[in-house]
Order: sequence, then structure tokens, then C-alpha cells
Amino acid sequence: MSTPSPAPAARRGRRNRPDPDGPRATFRQLLPFLFEHKKVLVVVAVLSVLGAGATLVQPLLVGQVISRVQEGLDLGILIWLLIGFVVVSSVISGYQHYLLQRTGTAVVYSSRRKLIARILHLPVSEFDARRTGDLVSRVGTDTTLLYAVLTQGLADAVGNALILVGALLAMLFIDPLLLGLILLVIGGSVVVVVLLSGRIRTASTQQQIKVGELASGVERAVGSIRTVRAAGATDREVASVTRMASEAYDVGVRIAKVSALVVPVAGIAMQLSLLTVLGVGGFRVAAGAISIAQLVTFVMFLFLLIAPLATTFGAITSVNQALGALGRIQEVLDLPTEDAGDGVPRERVGTDAVAVADTVPAIAFRDVRFRYPDAVIAAREKAAAEARSLLEEAHVEPRVSDGAPEPEPAREVLRGVSFAVPRGARVALVGPSGAGKSTILSLIERFYDPTDGSILVDGVDVRDIARTDLRARFGYVEQDAPTLAGTIADNLRLASPEASDADCERVLREVNLGDVLERNELGIDAPVGEDGVMLSGGERQRLAIARAILAAPPVLLLDESTSSLDGVNEQRMREAIDAVARGRTLLVIAHRLSTVVDSDLIVVLERGRVVGTGTHAELVESTPLYRELARHQLLV
Repeated sequence: MSTPSPAPAARRGRRNRPDPDGPRATFRQLLPFLFEHKKVLVVVAVLSVLGAGATLVQPLLVGQVISRVQEGLDLGILIWLLIGFVVVSSVISGYQHYLLQRTGTAVVYSSRRKLIARILHLPVSEFDARRTGDLVSRVGTDTTLLYAVLTQGLADAVGNALILVGALLAMLFIDPLLLGLILLVIGGSVVVVVLLSGRIRTASTQQQIKVGELASGVERAVGSIRTVRAAGATDREVASVTRMASEAYDVGVRIAKVSALVVPVAGIAMQLSLLTVLGVGGFRVAAGAISIAQLVTFVMFLFLLIAPLATTFGAITSVNQALGALGRIQEVLDLPTEDAGDGVPRERVGTDAVAVADTVPAIAFRDVRFRYPDAVIAAREKAAAEARSLLEEAHVEPRVSDGAPEPEPAREVLRGVSFAVPRGARVALVGPSGAGKSTILSLIERFYDPTDGSILVDGVDVRDIARTDLRARFGYVEQDAPTLAGTIADNLRLASPEASDADCERVLREVNLGDVLERNELGIDAPVGEDGVMLSGGERQRLAIARAILAAPPVLLLDESTSSLDGVNEQRMREAIDAVARGRTLLVIAHRLSTVVDSDLIVVLERGRVVGTGTHAELVESTPLYRELARHQLLV
């Protein structure tokens, strides 16, 4: 089958890179979030119509009351009707407010649910190119702004529109001249607010970006607090995060300044309108053009006209802020998931273990080349630049490496790698840092796809196998052995949710973690703390291996699985792995050659190329790099 070229990957990386001016959203993109609750919104609209009718009747009744008083007539039931409509209008408004608040909360929940589902299904490359805190900010802060769309005037726009139209018609009927003067004043204020709204939207988007950067900075500092404290860098981190908070504050002040202009514009429009009505209206009453009752009615309709306009002005501000946040939400929702374009299920391409001949390698690399996407490279370069900046501020010289060449982010990580992992064999990947060993496991797991060449599992290209089916064949233990916050059982059952307590305890003892069970009366329900802080580094590593063993996959992928263990526990771990590896394929990355000297096959990598394959004895004779590594570790 054909393989993707580097060019499209590069284009995808550029496309996914965040827009420096911030992502933009349109009102049309907001509608799907609202239409999910269309039944409630229809009820709100009906209530708005009823409330608008009850509100518009009140000035007319007041006018009738004034006229009857002037004429000395009995008020009859007019007062009771007026009181009734006031009560009905208030009750409708209260219930409508409840529905809007509830629906606003539901919109936030819906957007968060979609965003969480999308984020957790994104390709690994997106996590490498983006900062965790920024993604968390989109789920928390950005989605909250959608709440204002419903609660600040947008959803009851139907009622406001009816009140606006009804008030205009009534005012036109009472005195067209006064209405014309008022429309001139209000029209000018509307133009000003519309012009200001564009600036609010742009500034709001920038603010959300700054808040995302702030969240990333806090997440980085808190997540590495022990390292920061040990390095004496607390004050520098405080200064760095504070600088991000200051930038977010500056943008917030700009929004406040622009938004503050909207308030006086609305106030000036109302004051001028009222003064115009009282001045010109009083003159027209004196001239006999209209009556006092008509003037009072007109003034009441003026207030009814101003109220929807004020609400509309507020809605324009809140909607523009929400659209700025929605742009960042939509940016993530528009990203393709990892499963987009996934391969067909394994059963349809003949990769069942029972149907594959023993002579077919469990895993095979054929001239594989790989280069990280441009967006990932840019993110790593940015992180490196920030680290250098902090060192410069602290007047600390960058640490000189032990002679290893400086990595080049833009170069190919793998350059024509070819090797095979026989079924049921133990294969080790060794080589200096930066040789591409961990990248090989990432490609097998399909966190990334190769730039060129092919990777076969049971004779089938991994791009033709659905990721869920592919990963079900592997037990993968990462180099850092991350531990999830929760209990020991939570971590063990991550890949085996149906495992019994007895099975969990069995695998823990197999990896020499029995003492962890005994030191806490809760046993496997004992908490491990944030990032496994209540466990030692070696215990976290053994817990990760136990998790992989519990899933009982046909292939184990171990990345530096014994790097944090002492000599005694390393030997016990090797014995445990020996026991579970029987009948399974094992691919191991190791810097300690002593842990892999008895492997069936050792693949030596250097700068993304295979420079030797064979057993320990064969490589000592044939491969200078391996011989040098073995000499440094006193194995020859």
C-alpha cells in the first residue's frame, strides 16, 4: 500500500498550529449548542410572548386609569386588571429566568462533555504540540462564557423583540413626531455599540488565550513543584507565572474599557430620550396636540423600549465574549480524532493470532522513516526557548552534555529502520539517548504513523488495523511509568476493568509489590496520591509493569522498565518478567545492558539507524558502538 508523504504531514502541522490572533467563531457555530435544548427554548419563547403581552398592556391600562381620573369616572376593574397583569408578568419573568439559568448550565455541560470527549480522542501529536493547561482552560473557563449567552438576553430575544415592536407601534400611534426624535437618538447609540462589539470580541479571544497560557504555566509549576523547590527556582517560577497573569489582566482591562463605553452610551441614549419626551412632549401637551394621559403612556412605552435595548446592548457584549471563547472551543472540536480514517477491524484483515503462521514475525519494521510534525517541533522549540530564558534570568549556564550530540528537532528521528521481532522471542533495543528507541514503541502503538516505510504486526500494516484492536495486542509500559491519581486498584484495572481483587494482588506480588499491600490496611484500595507521589519511583515502575501483566497481552513493550530499580528488585523484576514472558513476545528498551544480555535478539540503534543486530556475544564482536557500551558497563 502507499505511504503518506512528508509534505501532507507538514501541512497538517501548520494547519493545527494556533492562530496568533486567536481562533474566531461565528454566531452560526453557536446555534448547535442552543438547538440541543430547543424544546426548553420554545417554552421560553412562548413565555416571552406571554410576558411581552402582559407588559405591553400595562401602559395602556395606566393611560386609561389617568383618563378616567381626569374625567371623574369610576375606575371599575381597571386597577385589578393592572395589578393582575403586573403579577402575571412577574411570575412569567421569574419562571423564565429559572429556565434560562438551567438551560445555560445545560449548554455549559453539553459543551464540556463534547470537548472532553474530543480532547481525550485527539491524536498524541496534538498533546505534544499543545500545552496541557491550555486544554484544561478550554474545558473550564471558555465553556463558562457560553452560560452568559442564554442568561444575558439572547434566549428571551423573542419577547424583547415583541416588546420593542409593540412599544414602537404604540408610540407611533400616540405621537409620530416624538417617536421620530427618539429614534434619531437611539439609532446613534446602536451604531456606536455595534462598532464597539467588534473590539470586545477580538479582546475577549486574546484574553482567553492568555488565560490558557496562565493555566499552562500554573500546571507546569505545580506539576514540577518538587523539582522547582529543589532547584531554588520558586521565586523565578512565581515571577514567570505572575507575568502571564499580568498579561491576562492587561487584556481584561482593555475589555473593561471597551465594555465600559457601552454602559454610558446606553445611559446617554435613555437620558436624552427621556429629556426629549419630557421637553417636547410637555410643549405638545400645552399646545393641545396630545393629552397628559397620552404623554404618561408614551413615557411608559419609552421605558419599555429602552429596557430591551439595554438588554440587547448587554447581549451584544456577552455574545461577543462567548464567540471569542467558542472559537477556542470550536478549534478543538474541529480537530480530527485519532480514530479518524482508522484501519478496518483486525478480524477482517486476517490478523488473528491463530491464523498467523509462526514464521511470520510478530512485529516487523521495513525501511521506516519518521519525522515529527512541524507543530510538535515548534512546540518543543518553544519549550526549549522558555527553559533557556529561565536559565538566563537565573544567571545559570546550561548544563553541558556528556559528549552526546545536541539533538536536532527538525531532523528525521528514524532513518530507514528495518528489523523483525520473531514470535515468542525476546528482543532488546539499545543505543545512546536520542537514537529513536522510544519512538519505535510509539510507532508500534500508533501514537504516530511513519513518514515513510511500513510497520507490520502479524504480517499486516498497522495502518490497516483499528487502533483499539492493535493496542489490545500490546502491554505497553512507558519510560516515565506514569501513575494515575486514585488507588492501586484503579491503576491496575485501567486496562483490565473486570480483573478481580485476587488477580490484582497476584500480579502485585509477582512484581515484588507485596509490601505495598501490607503497609496499608486498605490493600489494593490504598491511595497512591497525585502522580503516584505516595509511591517510590521503583514502585511506580513496578505498578506500571503489573498493570501490563494483568492485561495478559500477547506482546509486551517495555521502555526502560527497570531503570528505577535497585539491584535486588531488578533481579526480582527480571524473574517476574521471565515468568510472564513465556509464550509471549517481548520487546524491551534498556540502557542497562545487563538486563538484556540474554535476549534472543538485540537491535543496536544510533541516530535513527540500525547499526547492528544479533546476540550479545555477536554484537560485542561485530558492532563497535555496542562493544563500547558494554565496556562502559563492565560487561566485556
